[in-house]
Amino acid sequence: MSRPGTSRQHTRVRPRIVERWRESADRNLTPTKRSLIVTWISFGTTWGVVRLITHGIRGGWLPWGNISAGGQHLHHYNLGIATLAGIGLVAVRGDERAIGHPAVAAAYGAGTALITDEFALLLDLSDVYWDKQGRLSVDVSLGFLSVLGAYLTAKPFWDEVARVTRHHVASAARRGVSAAV
Repeated sequence: MSRPGTSRQHTRVRPRIVERWRESADRNLTPTKRSLIVTWISFGTTWGVVRLITHGIRGGWLPWGNISAGGQHLHHYNLGIATLAGIGLVAVRGDERAIGHPAVAAAYGAGTALITDEFALLLDLSDVYWDKQGRLSVDVSLGFLSVLGAYLTAKPFWDEVARVTRHHVASAARRGVSAAV
């Protein structure tokens, strides 16, 4: 129903920004690139969460402690190895539905992060996790690596997402409305 004094015009409804991002993904991302992006994002997220949890346990501001089995500290690289062993089983089995599935990619990224975070322990075979020597450079390097990997895996996609987002925000500003997703 139109208001008095106005004519009814056909107006095109603009797709929401998330729909535009999805269209960009459909145009730019092959299934392999999608899996790699999920892997890198899972790697970075898991690695960051593990860093936060380990600092919280050590700093005493998280309400739980380290995981132990039979009185022995269980390092999180053990969980990473178990995760990668499970992913390896999926790969060896060759289940077509699982190949490239986002859950498989996410598990692979998470398992790799759990192992990589304690790489110095595996390399030196001693618990050097909290030694200051080189810790900051490792932290920064791994965080940067995960972001860079996710970006370079699908650079044209991320470039288009940035362009679409800039256009969406500018268009919303011209109309005087919120650029909410």
